[in-house]
Amino acid sequence: MAGSTGINGDSCPNLHKNLSLLSPNQIELAKMLLEMGQSHLFEHWPEPGVDDDEKKGFFDQISRLNDSYPGGLASYIKTARQLLADSKAGKNPFDGFTPSVPSGEVLTFGDDNFVQFDEAGVREAPNAAFVLVAGGLGERLGYNGIKVALPSESTTGTCFLQNYIESILALQDANSKLVQGKSQREIPFVIMTSDDTHSRTLELLESNDYFGMKPNQVHLLKQEKVACVDDNDARLAKDPHNKYRIQTKPHGHGDVHSLLYSSGILKKWHDAGLRWVCFFQDTNGLLFKAIPSALGVSATKQYNVNSLAVARKAKEAIGGITKLTHADGRTMVINVEYNQLDPLLRATVNPDGDVNCETGYSPFPGNINQLIIEIGPYIEELTKTKGAIKEFVNPKYKDSTKTEFKSSTRLECMMQDYPKTLPPSARVGFTVIDTWLAYAPVKNNPEDAAKVPKGNPYHSATSGEMYIYRANSLILRKAGVKVEDPVIQVFNGQEVEVWPRITWKPIWASTFAELKSKVKGNCSISQKSTLVIKGRNIVLQDLSLDGALIVESVDDAEVEVGGCVQNKGWTTESVDYKDKSVAEISRIRGFRINKVEQLEKTFGEPGKFTLKP
Repeated sequence: MAGSTGINGDSCPNLHKNLSLLSPNQIELAKMLLEMGQSHLFEHWPEPGVDDDEKKGFFDQISRLNDSYPGGLASYIKTARQLLADSKAGKNPFDGFTPSVPSGEVLTFGDDNFVQFDEAGVREAPNAAFVLVAGGLGERLGYNGIKVALPSESTTGTCFLQNYIESILALQDANSKLVQGKSQREIPFVIMTSDDTHSRTLELLESNDYFGMKPNQVHLLKQEKVACVDDNDARLAKDPHNKYRIQTKPHGHGDVHSLLYSSGILKKWHDAGLRWVCFFQDTNGLLFKAIPSALGVSATKQYNVNSLAVARKAKEAIGGITKLTHADGRTMVINVEYNQLDPLLRATVNPDGDVNCETGYSPFPGNINQLIIEIGPYIEELTKTKGAIKEFVNPKYKDSTKTEFKSSTRLECMMQDYPKTLPPSARVGFTVIDTWLAYAPVKNNPEDAAKVPKGNPYHSATSGEMYIYRANSLILRKAGVKVEDPVIQVFNGQEVEVWPRITWKPIWASTFAELKSKVKGNCSISQKSTLVIKGRNIVLQDLSLDGALIVESVDDAEVEVGGCVQNKGWTTESVDYKDKSVAEISRIRGFRINKVEQLEKTFGEPGKFTLKP
């Protein structure tokens, strides 16, 4: 048997004894493991007849790990050894590179330039597909569900996933109005899930009729985990709970590229004439306010890759989009993490490091992990790389000798590192959007958020919700509405501006131009007010609001809302995040909404209506 399999009984006797259990494919995998120095995995294997199902289960897992990684498990182990050697040697990944500010488009909300790009993006919308990376649970936020099920704001309770789907459908609708007819193409939507989130994401969609999207418009792609390694030789780590399994951990959201490639979805989109893939992350309630204009920039400037960005303060804890030029002539435009950008600048072009320029901000815009990629060049690149993204490793060493790890580690990859392998001819740019308009991420739990230095963004459920109200208030101000200034309040130890609680369904207005057309005369909204607009054809005309007003209408109802609406309204009541008697979604915000009094009106029939109290 040894001769026919190439597996030597002397070098790995326990495996050799069990070869009769294995299929020809499994024997090939076993040979690969031995060639890659992984004989330790079989040291404890007993005689045939003992734990045989577990042994077969081991090879089932090895087969999955091998199939799901570009180049297979041998490639993973080789890459791990190289990256671990670089890490041990303290090698700087930016050696030989000089940073500079790349070219991009800086937009100012509401001006003519912004409005033009906004409209260009709506025209381009049917040529786009959207991809949400949603592999994460909400545990880090103090929330027990999947992150996309978390309400983005508590006035309506709309969860992130509903907001995203309704925003995509509103873009479809805005396009069909702009091109004077039914949009020919439904915009496809892919969600990358993980073992942790897949079934719950599907359940959320199915139990809510896909939030109005057709089920065949939505496609779920599940990412697999990758093997952990125990040492600098990249010896695969055994699962502490089962010696017949390899310990695995998530690989990171960079997997989205290989999944789109290997699933055949990209080719299908390309063949159907799609031109753009828009990638976004799971808990930013504002991002679709920036998507149309950024898509317009991609189409107008013909960017192969366009990173959405916001102005960032020097040394702020957010990566900077940077052009790197190597001494050998290579160039790339990528995200450089803030803790790497400052020392890189000091070592090369500026002894002061990352400093603000005359605008009051760093010249390197802040990466917010939303990418728009042109499909044609994207497929060309992924055909070369099979979707593999440049990885990194972050071992926690026991001591300064860097020979032993505190715990096993694994390779990781990030979605935004895709441009690292692109040729210098690739057109890689960025679009800077006002922070208040585009960026309200929810990624910190209350305790961590309360430790954030004053003046820095909290990035919590509290700030995420308050930023949505701020953005909507500022947009209405720009459209001519008199919106009263906010008051400062403290929730969960975080000092935030509390603006009027204004929300609208995306179908009401996908662009600023559309919103402006629905606000007429002299309108005013007091700070204590709540305004909820749920309908396509609702116009605010000379409305004076001091209280709570909720207006809902079917698509074919045209409703003019005006006059003076005054009532006790809805109030925000502080809650303690440690108080287990309060619902989790309120605890992580530090407040709940008390619906004291409101004017609520639903127009369920087609026709023209006026609401004037």
